[in-house]
Amino acid sequence: MKRYFLSALRMTGAMLVLCVGIYTLILLGIAQMAPNFGKGKRIADKNGNIYFENIGQRFDRDIYFHSRPSAVDYNAAGSGGSNKGPNDAEYLKQVKQRIIDFEMQNPKSHVPIDMVTASGSGLDPHIFIEAANVQVNRVAKARELDVEIVRNLVKDHEEKNPIGPEKINVLKLNIALDNLKIKK
Repeated sequence: MKRYFLSALRMTGAMLVLCVGIYTLILLGIAQMAPNFGKGKRIADKNGNIYFENIGQRFDRDIYFHSRPSAVDYNAAGSGGSNKGPNDAEYLKQVKQRIIDFEMQNPKSHVPIDMVTASGSGLDPHIFIEAANVQVNRVAKARELDVEIVRNLVKDHEEKNPIGPEKINVLKLNIALDNLKIKK
C-alpha cells in the first residue's frame, strides 16, 4: 500500500509540474510571438473608449447594428453558451421574443438566425453579412443617412471567412458608423 501511495504521489507531482507549470510557460511563450503579445486586439472609439475587438459587445440602440444575443450577457469573465436545446420551453420562448423584437425593429424583413440565437461562447463579435444587410434600413433611418452610404459601409467591413460565409465584426462596423463624416 505504501509503495503504491508514494508512486502515485510522485506521479501527481510530476503531472502537476508538467501540466500546470511547463505547459503554461509554453503557451505564454507562444503568446509572446502573437500580435499584442497575446493580450488581444484592442480598438478605440472616437471618445477614446477601449474595447477588445474580438469580444462581443451589446448594441441595442436603433442607431447601431445589433450584435448577436449573448447567453452570458456579454460578460467575458463568464464565457459560455446557454446549454439549452431546441426542445427547451424556456429557450423557445426566449427565441420567439427575440424574433418579435427583431421584426418590430426591422419591419418587412426576414429574421437571420444569428440575430435570435446566441453563439456557443456567448461572446461572438460577428454577425453574418445577411444579418447586417437586414439592419441597414433601420440604421440609416435612425441616423438620417442615405441607405447606400450605410450599405457601402457594411460592404467595406466584410471579413472573409475561410470555413464559412463572410461575416462582419459588429464593433468595428459601429465604430466606423460613429466616425462617419457626411458632407451635406
